[in-house]
Amino acid sequence: MADFNYSRQTTIRIIIGVVFAVIIVRLMTLQLFSSKYEKLANDQAILRKVVYPSRGIIFDRKHRAILDNTTMYDLMVTPSQLKGVDTFTLCRILDIDTAEFKKRVVAAIVKNSRNRSSVFEALLSPEKYAKVNENLYRFQPAFFLQERPIRLYPFNAAANVMGYLSEVDSSFLKRHAEEGYLMGDYAGMTGLERSYEKVLMGQRGIQYILKDNLNRPIGAYEKGAYDTAAVAGNHLYSSLDIELQQLGEKLMQNKIGSIVAVDPRTGGILALVSAPSYNPNLLTGSERRKHFNELYRDPALPLLNRAVNATYSPGSTFKTLQALIALHEGVITTDFTVSCSGAFYGCGGGHPMGCLDKGVFNLQNAITISDNTYFATVMQRVINNPKYPTVDSSLAVWDRYMYAFGLGHKLGVDIPTERKGHIPTPAYYDKVYGKGHWNFCTFRSVSIGQGEVDVTPIQVANEMAYIANKGWYKTPHLIDSIEGGDKYGLLTKFQEPIKPTDIPEEVFEVVQNGMQGVVERGTGTGAKVDGITICGKTGTVENYYKGVKQPNHGFFCGFAPRENPRIAIMCVVENGGRYGGTYAAPIVGFLIEKYLNDTIAEGRKQRLEQMANLNLIPPRIYKELRVRDSIERSKDTANLKKTVYWKATKDTLQTEEEPDLKPEAKKSTKNDKDSNGVPLKIKPSAILPDEKRKIKKDTSKN
Repeated sequence: MADFNYSRQTTIRIIIGVVFAVIIVRLMTLQLFSSKYEKLANDQAILRKVVYPSRGIIFDRKHRAILDNTTMYDLMVTPSQLKGVDTFTLCRILDIDTAEFKKRVVAAIVKNSRNRSSVFEALLSPEKYAKVNENLYRFQPAFFLQERPIRLYPFNAAANVMGYLSEVDSSFLKRHAEEGYLMGDYAGMTGLERSYEKVLMGQRGIQYILKDNLNRPIGAYEKGAYDTAAVAGNHLYSSLDIELQQLGEKLMQNKIGSIVAVDPRTGGILALVSAPSYNPNLLTGSERRKHFNELYRDPALPLLNRAVNATYSPGSTFKTLQALIALHEGVITTDFTVSCSGAFYGCGGGHPMGCLDKGVFNLQNAITISDNTYFATVMQRVINNPKYPTVDSSLAVWDRYMYAFGLGHKLGVDIPTERKGHIPTPAYYDKVYGKGHWNFCTFRSVSIGQGEVDVTPIQVANEMAYIANKGWYKTPHLIDSIEGGDKYGLLTKFQEPIKPTDIPEEVFEVVQNGMQGVVERGTGTGAKVDGITICGKTGTVENYYKGVKQPNHGFFCGFAPRENPRIAIMCVVENGGRYGGTYAAPIVGFLIEKYLNDTIAEGRKQRLEQMANLNLIPPRIYKELRVRDSIERSKDTANLKKTVYWKATKDTLQTEEEPDLKPEAKKSTKNDKDSNGVPLKIKPSAILPDEKRKIKKDTSKN
């Protein structure tokens, strides 16, 4: 019996020993070899808080902050701690229902897991912030407020220059996987915010905050030993003159078009106006998405940066370049004269290309009065130059000149989505007409800046800088320097002057003489400013909408003063009337006067106000707005898409958001014709391999 009792006691001791051993091994495993439960414990006891840095500030040429920062708050949620939270009160404060509440919680879990905090509502309005903060104790520990710096635009100007920020999405994270972005981060999407994102963004910091058993914050974990400080972004110093920019935007209000002003000595952009514009502060804060959708759906396309994204036929502004080529190639001299009887008949039959002035003109006078016949004759000589064996080879030489002048390719300006425009090549005409089936008369309208040539406003302003400098330019840019140095090499390409041809200075002198005459007694007298010698050139571009003739686009470009030029500038006013000198020239005159004199003469201020108040928005835009409002009420989004967005293309409105309404490109039709009955031009992308259609467009305007 004693042996039995002894055996039973031994068995019990062994069982107890084994149990203790298992417990000890398990505890050792959990505490020494497994981080899973340590992580769960830490998630319960330690709050990991992201500290967002202030983005870099952007200053204008006089060191005024034109893009600054202010602070708003995100409401953060930790889904695993929602039990017992007064969700009813929170929903009432945020003006959402329970279904929306659950949707946001699920989204937070999917984005960032149950135990990590995510943004529940970003950028609370001041009213919501005050109410949430007052009742925050009701929503803890699941909810807390997190500071977030947002952008502030003190001058309410240069929206398309500065660009905007938006929260990154999954596709953005994939494209920028190596740059350290996380869900909930904001990044620059357009403008300088995009181009200089690496410089402006700074570096996120992390704070670890210890919580008590009731999940209340009680202080820094390990006295902040594991915290990392946020590093603010670097500041940018730009060439922009914010007062000139504001004046340009004022003059272009109620108009569609663009102004670009450049310092020809440095390539620094002084003003870059795209009209219509918008208040950039609309795309910050709690109602950003609402405002973005309104701007995106506006048929006047305020989000489109026309200065670098829109292309136009340059009209008669192109004649200055034709003169440079002809003189340098030796096919004319400065004394070469042409007799104009009212039209160019150099191509035999068909429709003669009209001009406004009759008479005999030399080069200087032809520039001054913008004679079409003269420059059609000039380009005909360039293309039929006996120095080159074929029309193909002479056109290829002409192409190289145009490329050297900065046309037909991207200049490399520090604004994203710049377009290259179009300069027709032999390969282009071979594709359209067939090899050997074209000659100068096929594209005679190119000689006066119509037809198959397209330019951007930034290219025209750079062209003026090139002529002002008599043969060289620096790549146009907005940022002159970066706080702490240019460690990414973003500014290197803006430093060196570009001298693309060996055209002698005396050739430029002749062209400048003609351009000075344009302002003093020619087609651009509206740009005249007392005491300032201005060289300029007008241009008028025929404008069609769905095959129907619309008011012409008006161009004016130039530089001043002629000796030691300090500003090269262009303006295009879409639907701006009969001539380029009507509205574009006076606008340029006011901007030159403001920049060089720092004021507008008292006697000209009334005229400035009249120009600013002038409404040149085409009636069809208002009609489209009414159509849009009507269709929105009927929810007929498919018809709206066809009616309103004919003008936009995917590569001109690159955004991080994709509304239901996508813009559609205008489609050229073979029935679209100009005032002379000649088929309108079609873009290279619209030409089918088997098409052999004629694509000339002539004009009788200057």
